[in-house]
Amino acid sequence: MASQLVEDLIEAGIHFGQRSGGWNPKMAPYIYGKRNGIHIVDIKETVKGLLLAKRYIAQSVAGGKDVCFVGTKRQAKSVIEQRVGEVGMHYVTERWLGGALTNFRTIRARLKRLEELEQIERDDNFQSYSKKMESQLRREMKKIKRNLDGLRGMDKLPGAMVAIDVRRETTALKEARKLGITTICLIDTDGDPELADIPIPGNDDSMRSIDVIVRELCAAIADGKQQRTQRQDGDDGAETSSEAQRRRSSRAQFRADDSSVGDTKEGDSPSRSGDGDTAGSASGKPQPANADN
Repeated sequence: MASQLVEDLIEAGIHFGQRSGGWNPKMAPYIYGKRNGIHIVDIKETVKGLLLAKRYIAQSVAGGKDVCFVGTKRQAKSVIEQRVGEVGMHYVTERWLGGALTNFRTIRARLKRLEELEQIERDDNFQSYSKKMESQLRREMKKIKRNLDGLRGMDKLPGAMVAIDVRRETTALKEARKLGITTICLIDTDGDPELADIPIPGNDDSMRSIDVIVRELCAAIADGKQQRTQRQDGDDGAETSSEAQRRRSSRAQFRADDSSVGDTKEGDSPSRSGDGDTAGSASGKPQPANADN
């Protein structure tokens, strides 16, 4: 599996960095060398960061948290929309709206407005409005949908953010770090690794390399969802077993109480234990069980 992953990464050109003249010195630990004026990323560091990110994402999703992908560059848009949409996570591919995380309440209000406009469109297709108002409402709906459609299902802050190209997504990463959200980033040799909690050094300009990274991270999300389902089923089963145990204990206690009552049923004498202690009178003579009769 690891050898196949390395082969896929190399075939995708993940190891080709930027020109050496425009590199970020903070990326020095992740650079293997330089060829023809272009930095070569250390593939070992790429695999290390990718495996660490996959493990963290799987654990986070299994624990009930979500992941938000941010990739507004042209090469990442179609890849993220397809693969992230398949696993049911959240994404932003058009433009990161400032405050999308730190002012999350406003974003939810805009999404609610989008739902209202879509409801109007379904009901009468804006026939009850004038042409001018219809044009304005359709333009508003299109704008909100373009910017926020990938965040529709996000009813809480995500547990992790995946960003493609830290130089382009600086605002989103700063918001995430301000809120304590773990950041996972595909970083080229001209990026700043300090913006990422889990850096994945590699080519962030190639559609093929982006596709491999997003594919692997989405596979980790699928594994995390499966673990979440198994954990929930296990908790339900454990609860059911506990309830069954309580029922068995209750029945056992009921039978024990019933048998103790049966030992003194009508016609028997409490003095049948064979010893001299009885429930009779002070004279020591045994008394019948139906003494009231």
